[in-house]
Amino acid sequence: MLALCAGLAYLVAAPVNAGEFELRGFIAPELRLFTETPSSSRQQDETLSIAGEITAQYLWDDNDQSFVFTPFVRLDQHDGERSHWDIREARYAYYGDGWEFRAGFDKVFWGVTEAVHLVDVVNQTDLIEDPIKQEVKLGQPMMRLRTVRSFGTLEAFFLPYFRERTFPGREGRPATDIPVERDLTRYESGAEEWHPDFAARYANTFGDFDLGLSYFQGTARDPILQPALDGGGNLVLAPFYPQMKQASLDLQATIGAWLYKLEGFGRRELGDDYAAATGGVEYTFYGAFGSDGDLGTVVEYAYDTRGMNQRNPYQDDAFVALRWSANDIATTSMLGGAVIDTETGALGFRFRGERRIATDFRLSVEAYFFADVPRRDPVYNIADDDYVQIRIARYF
Repeated sequence: MLALCAGLAYLVAAPVNAGEFELRGFIAPELRLFTETPSSSRQQDETLSIAGEITAQYLWDDNDQSFVFTPFVRLDQHDGERSHWDIREARYAYYGDGWEFRAGFDKVFWGVTEAVHLVDVVNQTDLIEDPIKQEVKLGQPMMRLRTVRSFGTLEAFFLPYFRERTFPGREGRPATDIPVERDLTRYESGAEEWHPDFAARYANTFGDFDLGLSYFQGTARDPILQPALDGGGNLVLAPFYPQMKQASLDLQATIGAWLYKLEGFGRRELGDDYAAATGGVEYTFYGAFGSDGDLGTVVEYAYDTRGMNQRNPYQDDAFVALRWSANDIATTSMLGGAVIDTETGALGFRFRGERRIATDFRLSVEAYFFADVPRRDPVYNIADDDYVQIRIARYF
């Protein structure tokens, strides 16, 4: 797929009009400090790593054609699985009159809520990059056709190749107490990672409401982790990827200072039908405390008809948070909140703050803590992996 995209860009670039080239990226040292004793003697209380990403973009033909290439790499002090690289984007795009075609590695995001994005199923999660919120995604090989009409935006996706979820190694944290062994991965489909997947989406704005309706059919991105034995007879978890059909909805309404959000899906998988939904409200106090900053209050609730399950810990959970945007020259922002499992009583706390500290430097701090997590709760396996992460990114 990458070779195809590069070939397309080469064939069409030179003869038309002189193009525009842009190069941007970042390099970011990062420190994670874990506040609890690890469950394994192979794990450490801290880890240093460094990540880098470069985006090269070339536009030509009066910007009607483009090629984007975005590689990513991370080197981790302890975890060999977290030392990895990925192609986030490597895609050719053609923009016509009211339509757009893309081919190659690309990223797609669906969803509106803050705590969990239930309907975002096109790209695979890069779990070793974002183990809690799971918002960082791997590049997905795809062909994508998009058209904008008076009645809304329609998109169709062909996904020829499946990418496995990343998992930390035996030295990595946060991690399940029983390690995940990707060499034992199994699929429901005999085509395994080459099973062709399909997706479609309709989106439109109706007054104050933004609506998205989506359909996905193919290999589930969230694996079922099954107990197994590795080559040395050790107990491990083996990922199993079933086939699924999913219809989903995401809806957001902006009414004054109020923001109303809802997303959910109905899914058929392994002969069973189930559903999940999350929704809530956000209210923003503009110019809070007589300052230039805005303070947002977020309240959300998530429910899953399967009940307690490892694949979606938000089975009966509430989320409350405060969001601060200083609206200053340093673009300072903070988000802090708590997730409460109304069934088990488990608590999860999260914080993220960002601020530009120089023209090309940005400091970000993240923290995740757990409390009162019983053994039967889905997040029990990582409840001893509370951590604070400090990152300084140099952009260019």
